[in-house]
Amino acid sequence: MDQLSAQARWEGRTQRPLLGLAVAFAVAYAVPIVDASAGHFLTTLCTGVEWVVWAAFALDYLVRLALAPHRRDFVRQHWPDLCAVVLPVLQPLRLLRLVSTLLLVGRRARMAPQIRLTTYVVGAVIGLLMFGSLAVLSVEREAPDGNIRTLGDAVWWSFTTMTTVGYGDHAPTTGLGRMIAVGLMLSGIALLGVVTANIAAWFISRFEKDDVEERRQTEAIAALAEEVRLLRAEVARLAEREHPERGAENRAGGHGVPAAANAPGPRGGTPPADERP
Repeated sequence: MDQLSAQARWEGRTQRPLLGLAVAFAVAYAVPIVDASAGHFLTTLCTGVEWVVWAAFALDYLVRLALAPHRRDFVRQHWPDLCAVVLPVLQPLRLLRLVSTLLLVGRRARMAPQIRLTTYVVGAVIGLLMFGSLAVLSVEREAPDGNIRTLGDAVWWSFTTMTTVGYGDHAPTTGLGRMIAVGLMLSGIALLGVVTANIAAWFISRFEKDDVEERRQTEAIAALAEEVRLLRAEVARLAEREHPERGAENRAGGHGVPAAANAPGPRGGTPPADERP
């Protein structure tokens, strides 16, 4: 329990600093791409910031692993985090550092209970649109047959690709650019599915809420009718106790006429035909 609380405290304390480092990574990644005339010093500085951010996320993973009560279960449950930490080491490409950092930020964001689904989806759309544009611009701008030369072209291409519209006016020509395009297509379809499912779940919950309210009202009406029936029966029993002769008349079926008046005989009712004068 102490280890779990320590892990929870660590994740709570490092949530905002890691998000701040992710913003710094985004700036460091974007500056050399947007400013094609950036000097060697600025490019080296931005690359150093990227590696520092990646190292911070790697350190965060190791600390969380050390604080986990069951480390094997932690590794199995957080295998995307491990892949994101190991991925840039295998091949130190800026694009791999971008993918790993986005993955780690997404994993930590999903752990935060205060971040709702809508906020996560909006942030994912903005992040994919921005980083997809920068990534495709970085690999397509210098391509001999490329037609994505400016940031505006890259943003337009990313938007049409994520929405699966694909006008075809801008398209990647390099292998790495086409891999980025495939990732954006799949991400766009997945996000569209999440949004559609969220809207459908909202409508279903509203309908279920209305059905529950209708059933509750129906049950209340049925209970009230049963209570009225019991009250009427109780009133009838009380009336029979207070006026027993009326109860006997009602049971005899006279509806207020004395029972002797209905009984045959010389003193009550009409005499038989053979006794008439």
